[in-house]
Amino acid sequence: MPVLAELYEPIAADLKQVCRIFDDELFSDLPIVNELCAHVRQYRGKMLRPALLLLSGKACGRITPEHLTLAAVVEMVHMATLVHDDVLDEAELRRRCTTVNALKGNEAAVLLGDYLISHAFHLCSGLDSQYASRLIGATTNTVCEGELQQVCHRGDLDLTLEKYMQIITRKTAALTGACCRLGAHYAGADETTQARLEQYGLHVGIAFQITDDILDIAGCEQQMGKSLGRDLEKQKLTLPIIHALMNAPADQKDVIRKLIAEGGHDRTELRAALEATDSIAYASQTARQYVESAIASLDGLAPSDARDVLSRMAMMILEREH
Repeated sequence: MPVLAELYEPIAADLKQVCRIFDDELFSDLPIVNELCAHVRQYRGKMLRPALLLLSGKACGRITPEHLTLAAVVEMVHMATLVHDDVLDEAELRRRCTTVNALKGNEAAVLLGDYLISHAFHLCSGLDSQYASRLIGATTNTVCEGELQQVCHRGDLDLTLEKYMQIITRKTAALTGACCRLGAHYAGADETTQARLEQYGLHVGIAFQITDDILDIAGCEQQMGKSLGRDLEKQKLTLPIIHALMNAPADQKDVIRKLIAEGGHDRTELRAALEATDSIAYASQTARQYVESAIASLDGLAPSDARDVLSRMAMMILEREH
Protein backbone atom coordinates (compact mmCIF):
# COMPACT_ATOMS: atom_id res chain seq x y z
CA MET A 1 0.00 0.00 0.00
CA PRO A 2 1.47 3.42 -0.90
CA VAL A 3 2.22 5.70 2.04
CA LEU A 4 0.43 9.03 2.17
CA ALA A 5 3.69 10.93 1.67
CA GLU A 6 3.91 9.39 -1.80
CA LEU A 7 0.29 10.16 -2.64
CA TYR A 8 0.60 13.73 -1.38
CA GLU A 9 3.63 14.46 -3.57
CA PRO A 10 1.64 16.67 -6.01
CA ILE A 11 0.60 18.91 -3.09
CA ALA A 12 3.57 18.46 -0.73
CA ALA A 13 4.76 22.07 -1.00
CA ASP A 14 1.20 23.34 -0.56
CA LEU A 15 0.69 21.25 2.59
CA LYS A 16 3.84 22.74 4.10
CA GLN A 17 2.40 26.21 3.56
CA VAL A 18 -0.88 25.07 5.11
CA CYS A 19 0.98 23.93 8.24
CA ARG A 20 2.69 27.34 8.47
CA ILE A 21 -0.65 29.15 8.19
CA PHE A 22 -2.10 26.83 10.83
CA ASP A 23 0.75 27.46 13.27
CA ASP A 24 0.82 31.23 12.70
CA GLU A 25 -2.93 31.54 13.26
CA LEU A 26 -2.87 29.65 16.56
CA PHE A 27 0.17 31.43 18.04
CA SER A 28 -0.64 33.08 21.37
CA ASP A 29 1.22 35.33 23.81
CA LEU A 30 0.19 32.89 26.56
CA PRO A 31 2.63 29.97 27.04
CA ILE A 32 -0.08 27.56 28.26
CA VAL A 33 -2.10 28.10 25.08
CA ASN A 34 0.97 27.52 22.91
CA GLU A 35 1.74 24.38 24.92
CA LEU A 36 -1.71 22.93 24.27
CA CYS A 37 -1.66 23.93 20.59
CA ALA A 38 1.74 22.27 20.23
CA HIS A 39 0.24 19.13 21.74
CA VAL A 40 -2.68 18.98 19.32
CA ARG A 41 -0.34 19.56 16.37
CA GLN A 42 0.66 15.94 16.98
CA TYR A 43 -2.91 15.02 15.94
CA ARG A 44 -2.28 16.14 12.36
CA GLY A 45 -1.65 12.60 11.25
CA LYS A 46 -3.09 11.97 7.81
CA MET A 47 -4.19 15.59 7.14
CA LEU A 48 -6.88 13.97 5.01
CA ARG A 49 -9.24 16.95 4.89
CA PRO A 50 -6.68 19.58 3.84
CA ALA A 51 -5.35 17.12 1.27
CA LEU A 52 -8.83 16.49 -0.16
CA LEU A 53 -9.42 20.23 -0.46
CA LEU A 54 -6.10 20.87 -2.20
CA LEU A 55 -6.33 17.86 -4.50
CA SER A 56 -9.89 18.80 -5.49
CA GLY A 57 -8.63 22.26 -6.41
CA LYS A 58 -5.69 20.85 -8.35
CA ALA A 59 -7.93 18.32 -10.13
CA CYS A 60 -10.07 21.27 -11.25
CA GLY A 61 -7.07 23.15 -12.61
CA ARG A 62 -5.35 25.21 -9.93
CA ILE A 63 -4.52 25.85 -6.28
CA THR A 64 -4.94 29.45 -5.13
CA PRO A 65 -3.98 31.28 -1.90
CA GLU A 66 -7.60 30.81 -0.80
CA HIS A 67 -7.14 27.05 -1.00
CA LEU A 68 -4.16 27.22 1.38
CA THR A 69 -6.08 29.29 3.91
CA LEU A 70 -9.13 27.04 3.73
CA ALA A 71 -7.04 23.89 4.06
CA ALA A 72 -5.76 25.26 7.39
CA VAL A 73 -9.32 26.19 8.39
CA VAL A 74 -10.77 22.71 7.79
CA GLU A 75 -7.89 21.10 9.70
CA MET A 76 -8.65 23.36 12.68
CA VAL A 77 -12.32 22.41 12.53
CA HIS A 78 -11.40 18.73 12.32
CA MET A 79 -8.97 18.95 15.23
CA ALA A 80 -11.60 20.69 17.32
CA THR A 81 -13.97 17.77 16.72
CA LEU A 82 -11.23 15.31 17.74
CA VAL A 83 -10.53 17.17 20.99
CA HIS A 84 -14.25 17.32 21.81
CA ASP A 85 -14.81 13.68 20.78
CA ASP A 86 -12.10 12.56 23.19
CA VAL A 87 -13.95 14.32 26.00
CA LEU A 88 -17.24 12.67 25.03
CA ASP A 89 -15.59 9.25 24.74
CA GLU A 90 -13.32 9.67 27.78
CA ALA A 91 -10.48 8.59 25.51
CA GLU A 92 -6.91 8.55 26.78
CA LEU A 93 -4.97 8.06 23.55
CA ARG A 94 -5.01 9.85 20.19
CA ARG A 95 -2.36 9.44 17.46
CA ARG A 96 -0.29 7.52 20.05
CA CYS A 97 -0.31 10.64 22.27
CA THR A 98 -2.11 11.35 25.51
CA THR A 99 -5.39 13.14 24.81
CA VAL A 100 -5.85 16.72 25.98
CA ASN A 101 -8.60 15.67 28.40
CA ALA A 102 -6.35 13.00 29.92
CA LEU A 103 -3.44 15.45 30.10
CA LYS A 104 -5.17 18.63 31.32
CA GLY A 105 -8.76 17.65 32.12
CA ASN A 106 -12.12 18.04 30.39
CA GLU A 107 -12.42 21.78 31.01
CA ALA A 108 -9.16 22.57 29.23
CA ALA A 109 -10.04 20.18 26.39
CA VAL A 110 -13.47 21.72 25.79
CA LEU A 111 -12.00 25.23 25.84
CA LEU A 112 -9.18 24.24 23.48
CA GLY A 113 -11.70 22.76 21.04
CA ASP A 114 -13.64 26.02 21.20
CA TYR A 115 -10.40 27.94 20.67
CA LEU A 116 -9.67 25.94 17.51
CA ILE A 117 -13.16 26.54 16.12
CA SER A 118 -12.94 30.25 16.92
CA HIS A 119 -9.59 30.58 15.13
CA ALA A 120 -10.91 28.63 12.15
CA PHE A 121 -13.64 31.21 11.61
CA HIS A 122 -11.29 34.11 12.35
CA LEU A 123 -8.95 32.86 9.64
CA CYS A 124 -11.81 32.17 7.23
CA SER A 125 -13.27 35.65 7.70
CA GLY A 126 -10.15 37.15 6.09
CA LEU A 127 -11.21 35.90 2.65
CA ASP A 128 -12.87 38.36 0.28
CA SER A 129 -15.89 36.11 -0.24
CA GLN A 130 -18.18 34.86 2.54
CA TYR A 131 -18.93 31.68 0.56
CA ALA A 132 -16.47 29.57 2.54
CA SER A 133 -17.50 30.99 5.94
CA ARG A 134 -21.13 30.21 5.26
CA LEU A 135 -20.43 26.71 3.92
CA ILE A 136 -18.09 25.81 6.78
CA GLY A 137 -20.52 27.29 9.31
CA ALA A 138 -23.37 25.23 7.88
CA THR A 139 -21.14 22.15 7.84
CA THR A 140 -20.07 22.52 11.49
CA ASN A 141 -23.76 22.84 12.38
CA THR A 142 -24.39 19.58 10.55
CA VAL A 143 -21.49 17.86 12.32
CA CYS A 144 -22.84 18.94 15.72
CA GLU A 145 -26.33 17.73 14.76
CA GLY A 146 -24.89 14.33 13.88
CA GLU A 147 -23.00 14.09 17.16
CA LEU A 148 -26.12 15.10 19.13
CA GLN A 149 -28.15 12.53 17.21
CA GLN A 150 -25.62 9.83 18.06
CA VAL A 151 -25.56 10.77 21.76
CA CYS A 152 -29.37 10.63 21.90
CA HIS A 153 -29.35 7.13 20.38
CA ARG A 154 -26.83 5.62 22.80
CA GLY A 155 -28.08 2.26 23.96
CA ASP A 156 -30.83 2.23 21.31
CA LEU A 157 -30.76 -1.42 20.28
CA ASP A 158 -33.45 -0.73 17.68
CA LEU A 159 -31.33 1.82 15.79
CA THR A 160 -31.99 1.36 12.07
CA LEU A 161 -29.48 1.28 9.24
CA GLU A 162 -31.12 4.40 7.82
CA LYS A 163 -30.66 6.31 11.09
CA TYR A 164 -27.06 5.11 11.42
CA MET A 165 -26.27 6.33 7.90
CA GLN A 166 -27.87 9.68 8.73
CA ILE A 167 -25.65 10.01 11.79
CA ILE A 168 -22.34 9.20 10.11
CA THR A 169 -23.15 11.29 7.04
CA ARG A 170 -23.66 14.30 9.29
CA LYS A 171 -20.92 13.79 11.87
CA THR A 172 -18.13 12.63 9.55
CA ALA A 173 -18.92 12.81 5.85
CA ALA A 174 -20.35 16.34 5.78
CA LEU A 175 -16.92 17.86 6.42
CA THR A 176 -15.09 15.76 3.83
CA GLY A 177 -17.80 16.63 1.30
CA ALA A 178 -17.44 20.33 2.10
CA CYS A 179 -13.65 20.13 1.69
CA CYS A 180 -13.97 18.77 -1.83
CA ARG A 181 -16.65 21.31 -2.79
CA LEU A 182 -14.49 24.17 -1.49
CA GLY A 183 -11.51 22.89 -3.47
CA ALA A 184 -13.54 22.81 -6.67
CA HIS A 185 -15.29 26.13 -6.03
CA TYR A 186 -12.13 28.14 -5.43
CA ALA A 187 -10.55 26.61 -8.54
CA GLY A 188 -13.40 28.09 -10.58
CA ALA A 189 -15.17 24.79 -11.37
CA ASP A 190 -18.79 24.83 -12.53
CA GLU A 191 -21.65 23.79 -10.25
CA THR A 192 -21.91 20.29 -11.72
CA THR A 193 -18.23 19.60 -11.04
CA GLN A 194 -18.49 21.05 -7.54
CA ALA A 195 -21.47 18.78 -6.82
CA ARG A 196 -19.65 15.70 -8.15
CA LEU A 197 -16.61 16.39 -6.00
CA GLU A 198 -18.80 16.99 -2.97
CA GLN A 199 -20.41 13.60 -3.65
CA TYR A 200 -16.93 12.06 -3.85
CA GLY A 201 -16.06 13.59 -0.47
CA LEU A 202 -19.32 12.49 1.15
CA HIS A 203 -18.88 8.89 0.04
CA VAL A 204 -15.22 8.84 1.04
CA GLY A 205 -16.25 10.13 4.47
CA ILE A 206 -18.95 7.49 4.87
CA ALA A 207 -16.56 4.70 3.87
CA PHE A 208 -13.91 6.07 6.23
CA GLN A 209 -16.35 6.11 9.17
CA ILE A 210 -17.60 2.59 8.48
CA THR A 211 -14.03 1.24 8.45
CA ASP A 212 -13.34 3.22 11.62
CA ASP A 213 -16.33 1.52 13.25
CA ILE A 214 -15.05 -1.90 12.14
CA LEU A 215 -11.59 -1.15 13.53
CA ASP A 216 -13.09 -0.01 16.84
CA ILE A 217 -14.26 -3.61 17.24
CA ALA A 218 -11.66 -5.62 15.34
CA GLY A 219 -8.60 -3.35 15.24
CA CYS A 220 -5.36 -3.37 17.21
CA GLU A 221 -5.01 -0.45 19.62
CA GLN A 222 -1.23 -0.34 19.16
CA GLN A 223 -1.59 -0.10 15.37
CA MET A 224 -4.46 2.37 15.56
CA GLY A 225 -2.62 4.64 17.98
CA LYS A 226 -5.79 5.58 19.83
CA SER A 227 -8.20 4.19 22.40
CA LEU A 228 -10.47 1.49 20.93
CA GLY A 229 -13.79 0.08 22.12
CA ARG A 230 -15.06 3.50 23.19
CA ASP A 231 -18.13 3.25 20.93
CA LEU A 232 -19.07 0.04 22.69
CA GLU A 233 -18.40 1.43 26.16
CA LYS A 234 -20.70 4.35 25.34
CA GLN A 235 -23.23 1.94 23.77
CA LYS A 236 -23.02 3.61 20.37
CA LEU A 237 -24.35 1.15 17.81
CA THR A 238 -22.32 0.88 14.62
CA LEU A 239 -22.95 -0.86 11.31
CA PRO A 240 -21.59 -4.34 12.18
CA ILE A 241 -23.66 -4.45 15.38
CA ILE A 242 -26.84 -3.15 13.73
CA HIS A 243 -26.49 -5.79 11.00
CA ALA A 244 -25.94 -8.55 13.57
CA LEU A 245 -28.97 -7.53 15.63
CA MET A 246 -31.05 -7.62 12.46
CA ASN A 247 -29.80 -11.00 11.22
CA ALA A 248 -28.57 -13.13 14.12
CA PRO A 249 -30.64 -16.00 15.55
CA ALA A 250 -32.59 -15.05 18.68
CA ASP A 251 -30.11 -16.66 21.11
CA GLN A 252 -27.16 -14.94 19.42
CA LYS A 253 -28.98 -11.59 19.55
CA ASP A 254 -29.31 -12.05 23.31
CA VAL A 255 -25.56 -12.60 23.58
CA ILE A 256 -24.81 -9.45 21.56
CA ARG A 257 -27.30 -7.38 23.57
CA LYS A 258 -25.70 -8.59 26.80
CA LEU A 259 -22.21 -7.71 25.57
CA ILE A 260 -23.37 -4.23 24.58
CA ALA A 261 -25.11 -3.73 27.94
CA GLU A 262 -21.81 -4.63 29.62
CA GLY A 263 -20.06 -1.90 27.65
CA GLY A 264 -18.44 -4.21 25.10
CA HIS A 265 -15.46 -4.87 27.36
CA ASP A 266 -14.97 -8.31 25.81
CA ARG A 267 -14.18 -7.22 22.26
CA THR A 268 -12.97 -10.73 21.38
CA GLU A 269 -16.32 -12.33 22.20
CA LEU A 270 -18.24 -9.59 20.44
CA ARG A 271 -16.05 -9.87 17.35
CA ALA A 272 -16.69 -13.63 17.25
CA ALA A 273 -20.45 -13.03 17.45
CA LEU A 274 -20.29 -10.48 14.64
CA GLU A 275 -18.18 -12.76 12.44
CA ALA A 276 -20.70 -15.57 12.96
CA THR A 277 -23.38 -13.42 11.32
CA ASP A 278 -21.01 -12.09 8.61
CA SER A 279 -21.66 -8.62 10.02
CA ILE A 280 -18.06 -7.43 9.78
CA ALA A 281 -17.91 -8.69 6.20
CA TYR A 282 -21.20 -6.90 5.47
CA ALA A 283 -19.84 -3.62 6.85
CA SER A 284 -16.64 -4.03 4.83
CA GLN A 285 -18.62 -4.63 1.65
CA THR A 286 -20.77 -1.56 2.35
CA ALA A 287 -17.61 0.54 2.73
CA ARG A 288 -16.35 -0.87 -0.59
CA GLN A 289 -19.57 0.17 -2.33
CA TYR A 290 -19.17 3.73 -1.10
CA VAL A 291 -15.55 3.80 -2.21
CA GLU A 292 -16.53 2.60 -5.68
CA SER A 293 -19.27 5.24 -5.82
CA ALA A 294 -16.79 7.93 -4.75
CA ILE A 295 -14.38 6.97 -7.53
CA ALA A 296 -17.21 6.97 -10.07
CA SER A 297 -17.95 10.58 -9.07
CA LEU A 298 -14.55 11.57 -10.48
CA ASP A 299 -15.46 10.43 -14.00
CA GLY A 300 -16.29 13.92 -15.23
CA LEU A 301 -12.85 15.32 -14.36
CA ALA A 302 -10.08 15.62 -16.91
CA PRO A 303 -7.25 13.07 -16.44
CA SER A 304 -4.57 14.39 -14.07
CA ASP A 305 -2.21 13.32 -11.31
CA ALA A 306 -4.53 14.92 -8.75
CA ARG A 307 -7.53 12.95 -10.00
CA ASP A 308 -5.48 9.73 -9.84
CA VAL A 309 -4.46 10.49 -6.25
CA LEU A 310 -8.09 11.10 -5.23
CA SER A 311 -8.98 7.71 -6.68
CA ARG A 312 -6.09 5.97 -4.92
CA MET A 313 -6.89 7.68 -1.62
CA ALA A 314 -10.43 6.31 -1.77
CA MET A 315 -9.11 2.78 -2.36
CA MET A 316 -6.70 3.11 0.58
CA ILE A 317 -9.69 3.33 2.94
CA LEU A 318 -10.38 -0.35 2.30
CA GLU A 319 -6.82 -1.26 3.35
CA ARG A 320 -6.78 0.71 6.61
CA GLU A 321 -5.18 -0.71 9.70
CA HIS A 322 -5.08 2.61 11.55
